[in-house]
Amino acid sequence: MFDQIARNKRRTFLLLAVFVVLVAAVAIGLGYLFRAGTWFVPVAIVIAIAMAWGSYFSSDRIALAASRARPADPTEYARYHNLVEGLCIASGLPKPRLYVVDDPAPNAFATGRNPKHAAVAVTTGLLEQMNRVELEGVLAHELSHVKNYDILVTTIAVTAVGAVALMADLGLRYMWWGGRAGRRDSNDSGPAGAIIAIIALALLVLAPFIAQLMQFAMSRNREYLADASGVALTRYPPGLISALERLRDDQAVVHHATRATAQMWIESPLDRAQAAPDEEKKRGSWLNRAFDTHPPLEDRIARLKEM
Repeated sequence: MFDQIARNKRRTFLLLAVFVVLVAAVAIGLGYLFRAGTWFVPVAIVIAIAMAWGSYFSSDRIALAASRARPADPTEYARYHNLVEGLCIASGLPKPRLYVVDDPAPNAFATGRNPKHAAVAVTTGLLEQMNRVELEGVLAHELSHVKNYDILVTTIAVTAVGAVALMADLGLRYMWWGGRAGRRDSNDSGPAGAIIAIIALALLVLAPFIAQLMQFAMSRNREYLADASGVALTRYPPGLISALERLRDDQAVVHHATRATAQMWIESPLDRAQAAPDEEKKRGSWLNRAFDTHPPLEDRIARLKEM
């Protein structure tokens, strides 16, 4: 398990480094299209850093507001508070702020920038459907995200994807509305200018998809890590296994979840249409699974059963 944790952490740092390179590459493409010169690159990077800095301090409030979460009353949700307090004592974590999302679909997520400024939210469906050991397994999973600083990595990834998408959209809009001048300049500069323009256009079109795929890959690796860490915390794998089996069998969707926030939840809160056996093979193909925010629940359950 610890070797897998180390590999996941190395992959995360690598993915974050590629994010930075991708943002810089898109900025260079924009600078060429705008004929702004090399000074545009540091300006774009400064803007991206400013966006990341702002999201660093407000990510938890944004995520909770988007999910319509409300503070969990200690009296009404005593079991919820007691389980989190016990797990925090066992793990050495400060108790995060606890929230409830009024939704019948069982699900949960953690958010924040570090263990001292973290929040955990669960749906009312999760509290109603899970028994004590199952709920403890889910909460241990979410607290593992907090302890492993996954919540910070997720925030950085979301910010990077947003920055790449924003810059790419800006460049494509410029080429659509002001492209004639750009095409004349490319023609004037000869074949080299035309090739550079084509590369810049391809980069602007593909960069958001590449960034999104990287974000999803990062999220999937982190889920495996949080499952293993959560079981290590509770020392009772059947609890989380049973909880994931319940989530697998439940087809309800979280009403206020979006594609942008889907990776925060313990399992995808989006619609999971029933698939026939022959379609399962298609769903398991690399191309289909590349766009999943979470690894298949069956894979996660199988890994936990091997522990």
